[in-house]
Amino acid sequence: MNAIFLSASIPTPGREFYGTADPLQIQLAIRALLALTLGRRHIVFGGHPSITPMIAAACDSLGLQFLNSVTLYQSRFFAKDFPADNQRFGNKVLVEAGADAKSSLESMRRTMFSSHAYDGAVFVGGMNGVLEEYELFHKINPKAAIVPLAQTGAAASALSQSLASAGLRDFSAANYTQRYIDELGVSPVEPRVGA
Repeated sequence: MNAIFLSASIPTPGREFYGTADPLQIQLAIRALLALTLGRRHIVFGGHPSITPMIAAACDSLGLQFLNSVTLYQSRFFAKDFPADNQRFGNKVLVEAGADAKSSLESMRRTMFSSHAYDGAVFVGGMNGVLEEYELFHKINPKAAIVPLAQTGAAASALSQSLASAGLRDFSAANYTQRYIDELGVSPVEPRVGA
């Protein structure tokens, strides 16, 4: 089963893009992705504390084994900040800490983007990390589909505008499920593995 990378977060006060995100649209976009793809594609994500509980709840509601459906990556550099929901995931990869936060994130992302065969990546809301993840993901996986969701605001909106201005295509469609079907090639009639 090929993978889909999810890059998502909700900007926090004092951070870049704070006040420009739409938390409701972020939640709707992530829930639509998970409802369609869990058990049909392997979801890979970096475990942002605002997103991890949503993924755990979606896996629970579908009755899927986390190990078969999702891989959570985290850098040991941030161990003191891991959300409690991390313990619910059986399939997590802890990447050794670097000298600082920047090198630790770079190492985790390189490991995450090189360890799976990706069909695509979805970018939702977020801060500067979303833009950094796009650059590195696209460099390592140049043939994978890129799905930035402008309606979620924040960094994903900036990424969407940047890619659209480069003439790639219009990223403004708001029907999340249909976009995932069309752009990631996931069919809602595919059987789920691990159900």
